[in-house]
Amino acid sequence: MDAIAILIFLSSGLFLGWSLGANDAANVFGTAVGSRMLRFGTAAFICSVFVIIGAVLGGAGAAGGLGELGAVNTIAGAFTAAFAAALTVFWMTKIGLPVSTTQAVVGAIIGWNQFSGSITDTDTLVKILGTWVACPILGAIFAALLYHLVEAILERAQLHLLSLDLYTRWGLIVAGAFGSYALGANNIGNVMGVFVSSSPFTDFYIGTVAITSVQQLFLVGGIAIAVGVYTYSRRVMMTVGNSLMPLSPVAAFVVVVAHSLVLYIFSSTGLESLLSNAGLPTIPLIPVSSSQAVVGAVIGIGLLRGIKGARQIRWRVLLGIASGWVSTPIIAAIISLFMLFIVQNVFDQPVYRDVTYRLSQPVLEQLREVGIPSDRLSDLSSRAIAGGVNFKEEVEARVNLTKDQEKQLFEIARVYPIYIDPTRIEDLDKSYLSPAQIDAIKQVAGRTFYHRWQLAEALARECEAWQFQPDIPRNKAENAQLKEQLNYVGDRFHVP
Repeated sequence: MDAIAILIFLSSGLFLGWSLGANDAANVFGTAVGSRMLRFGTAAFICSVFVIIGAVLGGAGAAGGLGELGAVNTIAGAFTAAFAAALTVFWMTKIGLPVSTTQAVVGAIIGWNQFSGSITDTDTLVKILGTWVACPILGAIFAALLYHLVEAILERAQLHLLSLDLYTRWGLIVAGAFGSYALGANNIGNVMGVFVSSSPFTDFYIGTVAITSVQQLFLVGGIAIAVGVYTYSRRVMMTVGNSLMPLSPVAAFVVVVAHSLVLYIFSSTGLESLLSNAGLPTIPLIPVSSSQAVVGAVIGIGLLRGIKGARQIRWRVLLGIASGWVSTPIIAAIISLFMLFIVQNVFDQPVYRDVTYRLSQPVLEQLREVGIPSDRLSDLSSRAIAGGVNFKEEVEARVNLTKDQEKQLFEIARVYPIYIDPTRIEDLDKSYLSPAQIDAIKQVAGRTFYHRWQLAEALARECEAWQFQPDIPRNKAENAQLKEQLNYVGDRFHVP
């Protein structure tokens, strides 16, 4: 695909990134600009730089969450879904509402799932819906605790008014930089997540450093967000900064920090590994709504102030924002369905590629090994079934499975031809795979696998580095990393 074609298909993602920057920069610096502690130009510059850094360095964690909801598998489909989400966000931004970009993208992906006959992963959807509830609550809790702590510190410090003003400005700058990094790391999945499965880029090296196709996507998306910050974010900044509730400079600082913490915990692979290694429940790495986090933080400070603070909250403005949150995914899904139909039937572009499932004898044997009843499914072994919804209907007509068993069945039965081409092994990223792992790939060179799990089993027989550890919380991060490496190898040698 040439550069012009790539730019055309990525244009909707760039538009979505621009819309996110125009809308969500308000969540990082809106309270600082609204309280007159920072100039818009200063805030926009800091936000632009750190949002790009966050997108490139920390974007991989949260981006995978949307892929589990639905993997848009053609670039024309990714273009259409991103454009539907971007239109929704742009319209909400135009009327001055800090809408959730996450909700727009989720609605667009669900629209694609419906159009393509793919199954929406309900477990992932429930996780995402849970974050829509958790984000404003966590934002309110963090803000209330931080505001109480900061007030206690300031009361003890007895700072001069000029010193307090100086420290607050620097605090807003540091907190805004952290918030911008967290915004880029968490929300780049919204901007470019739908393009990951059909990325038009290829990996390349600068010396010994590999620049992956996903990092290139995230860099382009981060730049688009930065452009949106500069060109169109002022109006929404003023909505968040002034319209919801009057904030003092110190309260503005607390809101930025609380919002940034919420975004960070939902995008940090390091925090996930730390919790997992300690045997504690992990936090799902999913793009979350920065709008919900910052609004929750503002409300938390208002409620902490008691009745007087609650009266300062402009509940009518809050109701308008909340109505945007409810309507956003619905509008995005409808626009996505309509545009997918137009792109496929008017412009003759393939917006999805059929995913095929086959219950061959090796698959049936694998199902028995993992404890999934397969006797009643043997009559399906003679044919391939296209589309997740169709396959699910065929299975449900024959056997009752738990959700976990059904998910496992789909992974095992999915046809995904892989040919380990000996001439392409040297092109693998040697900084991502260990020498032992690459040697194991060389041992299976020339072989063809029809399912991902067959490749995983073959590599595990050749090398311990390809073997999964027991499924306990302490091993979660290591197993997740290994799964990503297997997907990387499978995608590199996939035969469409």
